[in-house]
Amino acid sequence: MSWWVVGLRGAAAILFGAVTFMLPAVTLAVLVALFGAYALVDGFFKVATAVHHRGDRASSSAPLVGGLVGIAAGIVTFVLPGLTELALLYVIAAWAILGGIAETAAAWRFRRRSSGEGWLGLNGVLSIVFGVLTMLMPGAGAISVAWLIGLYAIIVGALLLRASLRLRHWAGRQRPTGIIPIGPAHGG
Repeated sequence: MSWWVVGLRGAAAILFGAVTFMLPAVTLAVLVALFGAYALVDGFFKVATAVHHRGDRASSSAPLVGGLVGIAAGIVTFVLPGLTELALLYVIAAWAILGGIAETAAAWRFRRRSSGEGWLGLNGVLSIVFGVLTMLMPGAGAISVAWLIGLYAIIVGALLLRASLRLRHWAGRQRPTGIIPIGPAHGG
């Protein structure tokens, strides 16, 4: 998994969360558009990760499923902008639960390959918890939902940024540096 893709996903999540917090009274139409855009971008990055790792079936299937779920959630959000708040909550909840399951599965598969898989797993578990809580609180008002979504996005974004740093560190340790030592011990 490319560390910078995970980092971009984290940055996008934090940006989405910050905008949601700064504009809590945003209309449902704008909230729908923000969620749809975020789900599409996140989904495309996950699919890109799966395509990048297409030779390794274990590394590509979970991001592919999560990415396709995200893209589908984004498309549904834009195609049906008149969704009621309740329907939107269930779309968001299903997206979070299915995406969380895919993230947790990916972390499980990466557990022996890198040291950042714990953060990816925690991200998946938080996504599942967020989805379940959203389904249990369908009567919440739009502002409460916006704050909950914003908080979720910021936490997930921070976890993804942390995971990207761990993956970057791990990737740097896996590649040869290409530096040839020169000195008395090496004939220099």
